[in-house]
Amino acid sequence: MGKPLDHYLKQQKSAFLSNPMPALQSRLADLEKILELVQSHQSEICAAIGKDFGQRSATETALLEVFTSIEGIKYTRKHLSRWMKVQKRHTSMWFKPAKNRLLPQPVGVVGIIVPWNYPLFLAIAPLVAAIAAGNRVMVKMSENSQHLCQLLQGLFAQSFNEDQICFIAEEGETGKAFSQLALDHLVFTGSSTTGKAVMANAAKNLVPVTLELGGKSPAIVADDYDLVKAMKRILGGKAYNSGQTCVAPDYLYVPEHCLNEVIQHAKKVMSKRFTDIQHPDYTSIIDDTAFARLVDTLEDAKAKGAEIHNLIPNAEPDDKNRKFPLHLVTNVNETMLVMQREIFGPILPIKTYQSIDEVVAEINAGERPLALYLFTNDKALQQTVIDQTRSGGVTINDVMVHVAQDDLPFGGIGNSGIGHYHGREGFERLSKMRPVMYQGSVSSLKLLYSPYSSIGKRMINYITNRKLGKYQ
Repeated sequence: MGKPLDHYLKQQKSAFLSNPMPALQSRLADLEKILELVQSHQSEICAAIGKDFGQRSATETALLEVFTSIEGIKYTRKHLSRWMKVQKRHTSMWFKPAKNRLLPQPVGVVGIIVPWNYPLFLAIAPLVAAIAAGNRVMVKMSENSQHLCQLLQGLFAQSFNEDQICFIAEEGETGKAFSQLALDHLVFTGSSTTGKAVMANAAKNLVPVTLELGGKSPAIVADDYDLVKAMKRILGGKAYNSGQTCVAPDYLYVPEHCLNEVIQHAKKVMSKRFTDIQHPDYTSIIDDTAFARLVDTLEDAKAKGAEIHNLIPNAEPDDKNRKFPLHLVTNVNETMLVMQREIFGPILPIKTYQSIDEVVAEINAGERPLALYLFTNDKALQQTVIDQTRSGGVTINDVMVHVAQDDLPFGGIGNSGIGHYHGREGFERLSKMRPVMYQGSVSSLKLLYSPYSSIGKRMINYITNRKLGKYQ
């Protein structure tokens, strides 16, 4: 049983007030400690995440979580001095010689609620942004990340006092209580349903939130694009973490006349990659509930007339090891569960189209997704789809990789989230960009105090271009 959440919050708020503006060198030193921690303990981190999943490739964790965390820290460290600089802002001629400046300042204590699917990266990325901005940080881990949480608690305790960074385990109702704390900012990554509850809880204390949620992210293949290349990239992204990725392609649009060819290419692509789901690089589904949901989703689609295509030869869902083969689902309709909710697993429904206008209209009719993927070499078509749709992010001719770009902000829109982080946007999101006006020793405002003199009235008439008659 950990300490009460209020204990950590009071500690961190008190520590913040004692040092509300950490210097650049202090922040850089903290980032260096986090970098050293991740780099030096990669094996233990990968092993802990593997235990939490049941089976997750250490190589995949190294690629998708350790590498991205390290790169994000290095990028932040390189650019932090520039981000921290006071920004000059324009001063209207009517107020000169006053000066306007914008000062990035820490907000105080930032809370981070981390999901289980990428528990290292989705803890480290917002943590780095918060520390770079000069804040104190409380990190609440998922109930499905107990081994990693214990490891990170021990490692961070060796380098940081708990009044600066602390990791908190889930103990039943911890997440709900955490979201009700009077934090200075709250970052949550998870489902849209839970995100709404988190936002409602945070609103009780007017805590600003950054919500990174999910949704049904579409992938679109245009008829000018090489189908083999498209399927290699789409299935490569979908297979990462067995589809348990918030930005995974959730469903696929292909030209109607290409459907059979797409299915055949998909089978060839996956048969070359996996002949057996017991392969150590094939990730388990996180828990029994999630596994059962995927089974129900496929059965529901089949019962309602869909065709199911298992892409891994001689493999069936294995409930003991929670291994689930990657499936395509065709002949889908909107009554099926597979088209109604985010799949979050190795199932990819395919819809066919005759006109890209149909696709755009369907996407716009639904909730705005976290990501959108378009495969085409036609620049005009690329711009049309970008202009006519809205999503959190876009990758052209690949999937998911926009999230790994340190100089691109990551975030959703509408039902898929609020706010951005990564890179400079993360630093600014977790800072108070504080406007300051420095009044000059001489100021024309003395002519504009009431009661208004004749000179003051003339001045107001002049600067507002009013035609109201003499000295009204």
